[in-house]
Amino acid sequence: MTASELMEKALPYRAFWGEDGGITLSGGEILLQPEFALEVFTKCKELGISTCLDTCGAPFTRREPWFSLFNKLLEVTDILLVDIKHINSDEHRLLTGFPNENILDLCEYLSEIGKPVWIRHVLVPGITDNDKYLKQLGEYIKTLDNVEKVEVLPYHTMGVHKYKEMGIKYRLEGVEPPTQDRVENAEKLLCVDDYKGYLTWKPGVNTKEERR
Repeated sequence: MTASELMEKALPYRAFWGEDGGITLSGGEILLQPEFALEVFTKCKELGISTCLDTCGAPFTRREPWFSLFNKLLEVTDILLVDIKHINSDEHRLLTGFPNENILDLCEYLSEIGKPVWIRHVLVPGITDNDKYLKQLGEYIKTLDNVEKVEVLPYHTMGVHKYKEMGIKYRLEGVEPPTQDRVENAEKLLCVDDYKGYLTWKPGVNTKEERR
């Protein structure tokens, strides 16, 4: 599908998202297709549509030519939703197969340039629901200057049946969603109530410039 074809499908819904909404590119992982994302968001900006990237940050690198392409994409991106799966690199590798240094580098780079973000963390019992690491993640987020919101996303099992239908082993079989008290505990440790910028933030606002 081309960027133009995608926009043709999206634009009929513009009345539903209104002035405060826009288009979010997610995945999979959208940063594996930065050229396509750039083309779509460029068209969005030509039409005055707000743009959001939803990413786990794994493809991020400062190596060229990717880094320059990413910066072009940021020029037409209003805000990012960044998923930090685990703050500890060794635990992140056990969970995903990869370390997290480049993901944290992405967060720090976005903070340096004042690009607004929402930080998201999926709470999985026995894996990411760990007070020690939640505290570390909360402390890390405090070092960033561009966070408009922090969200705890409770793990759910809605996708289990899809794995069964496709005959794929579900790696989290037997893991139940976190209880409400554990969700509230994580929200407290991540200090989610300290991040209220999303209530007043508007597309096109650079976080650093806004806070000067």
